[in-house]
Amino acid sequence: MAVEEIGRLRSIAIVGQGGSGKTQLAEAMLFTAGAITRLGRPDDGTAVMDFEPEENHRLTSISSAFHHFNWKKTEVILADTPGYSSFLVDAFNTLRAVDAVVFVVSPGGDLKVESEKIFQRVQALGLPHLAFVSRLDRERTSFDSALNDLDKVLEAKPVPLTIPIGEEAGLSGVIDVLAMKALTYNDASGKAAEAELTGDLKSRAEKARTALCEVVAETDDALLEKYLDEGTLNDEDLRTALHAAVMAGKVTPVLCGSGAKNIGVGALLDAVVTMLPAPNERPAHTGTHPVTGKPEERRPDPDAPFSALVFKTVIDPFAGKLSIFRVISGRAASDATVYNATRESKERFGQLLRLEGKKQSPLSVALPGEIVAVAKLKDTGTGDKLCDEKAPVMFEPLERPTPVISFAIQPRTKGDEEKASSALQKLVEEDTALEMHRDPQTSEIILSGTGQLHIEVTVEKLKRKFNVDVDLHAPKVPYKETIKGRAEAQGKYKRQSGGRGQYGDCWLRVEPLPRGKGFEFVDAIVGGVIPRQFIPSVEKGVRNTLAEGFLAGFPVVDIKVTVFDGSYHDVDSSDMAFQIAASMGLKAALEKAKPIILEPIMAVEVSCPAENMGDVIGDLNSRRGKVQGMEVRGHSEVIKAQVPMAEILKYAPDLRSLTSGRGSFEAQFSHYEEAPGPVAEKVIKETLAAREAAKAAHA
Repeated sequence: MAVEEIGRLRSIAIVGQGGSGKTQLAEAMLFTAGAITRLGRPDDGTAVMDFEPEENHRLTSISSAFHHFNWKKTEVILADTPGYSSFLVDAFNTLRAVDAVVFVVSPGGDLKVESEKIFQRVQALGLPHLAFVSRLDRERTSFDSALNDLDKVLEAKPVPLTIPIGEEAGLSGVIDVLAMKALTYNDASGKAAEAELTGDLKSRAEKARTALCEVVAETDDALLEKYLDEGTLNDEDLRTALHAAVMAGKVTPVLCGSGAKNIGVGALLDAVVTMLPAPNERPAHTGTHPVTGKPEERRPDPDAPFSALVFKTVIDPFAGKLSIFRVISGRAASDATVYNATRESKERFGQLLRLEGKKQSPLSVALPGEIVAVAKLKDTGTGDKLCDEKAPVMFEPLERPTPVISFAIQPRTKGDEEKASSALQKLVEEDTALEMHRDPQTSEIILSGTGQLHIEVTVEKLKRKFNVDVDLHAPKVPYKETIKGRAEAQGKYKRQSGGRGQYGDCWLRVEPLPRGKGFEFVDAIVGGVIPRQFIPSVEKGVRNTLAEGFLAGFPVVDIKVTVFDGSYHDVDSSDMAFQIAASMGLKAALEKAKPIILEPIMAVEVSCPAENMGDVIGDLNSRRGKVQGMEVRGHSEVIKAQVPMAEILKYAPDLRSLTSGRGSFEAQFSHYEEAPGPVAEKVIKETLAAREAAKAAHA
């Protein structure tokens, strides 16, 4: 490809639900086009596109992989994306970097919610797309059922361009509806023998051709008039109109075959280069000026100012950080200096790299539409926008989903906490669906993600990449304590042991504050009964005691503490004596002021199909949830509720089970609320028992 001919470039992503055969199809496309020398197979760990150990262990893609090939003088950049729900964010980020999509459908009649989510995202981004029905060589598969799923479930307006010859183990080729030829395959080389259509194959082809002409004609008024007049469409009109319809998202051309047997893949490659768009056929990218906020537009023009979106980061403890980006406009060049508009800093490129599975090859210049990588950028992270400093631009940010499950991370080796925290920060930089923080109350390292599998894979990476072994356990719920009543008590500390003694004496009054008001300290001392220099000592003693709590050691909040009386000794009073006296007085007052446990309440939004709504509401009620309302959003019912945090720590797998994988939820902290008596008693008992066990272990 000559550097200026971006019309001969395609950047496509292979997408679909997990287990639909995406990676096997990607391997067949690369092999058929001659980019690799043998047909890799994900099931035996030989696929070039599934190269992470975690992928080979689980036999599934967990991260987008990239390669490229040449087909009929067209350079195709290929992205193979994950399809399981735990890793869809990576697929969605990759969709921001491509111009078109091949949507892979498993023909077993088991279209899952992941397919719906992916297809909705493809449509929302306005990406032209083809569909490929793969795995037709397997038992209990049906091309017609796959077409029905595309039509009824996804509303994709499918129109077959190839139809299978034979079925299941007898699959031997496909009928090319555009060329009206039979393509048969004797081996997995991808080379097809062409033959004229006869008998049943011919009648099937003619029926499919008529349906194709009708669907395509309906997308263009002039063409429809011509079709009605002549009763058919010639090849040139049909191909031109089909390309336009795909570009406009009016139809989904469907091809079929088998990635494992390399059947029908050549026809798919032909469709990719003839029907899917080049970068210069796509609309301009829109953004804003980072300073003025005014709208900016970047066309896929090599002569426009440089701009790019970093949509993926790969962290290697030995090779360093690899930033993968899509060139949106202008040219990217090795050794160039660019501007990071997100971080407001300059970066210098080293060698540009073209991605080839786990390997890379050097590249001097990259044009609009190309996906390339560069190593060891100092400030750049996933989602950052790179551009010409004289023409800065900010594009729409990448999606950062709300985590649905959290675990506390406990290093197995003492002293590895800092090492684990540092390593996790690198993995969070690599994976935008991960979040990590240290809980200020419990001091636990909390790792949050899109599902249990997501967290487990992260832990495996932590061990493989950074040699840090950790255990996972449910996070401690950050309970708090408060009071419901008003009380007064004296705290008096007096010690004499020869020489100078210790003396502190204060009277404290405690009162509840409205929920969420925190802590208020009032100095009501008159007449100097406690000298001014010891009032801060009293407050410090109060604050220290509130941090430890009274019932179970949880922080005490929403309380007003007033020091209103006391006494002192000219010689023996000290800062420490008044701190201890304040602590004694506060504990005595708290005991009399009806102390209670507060539990965190989460605002939860659950999306599910209408038929599952009753089960979901019943389950929320069983978790002490309070349903606040319901609404229809798209094809889903959305239930809004308030639920105690303790009840939804492991809600994600339960919701998935309740809704057959079609439900999702988001949860945000809302407020603290008094825990019911039985719950509070259980929390206190378990917390005190755990504390005693910890003391015994350290004894």
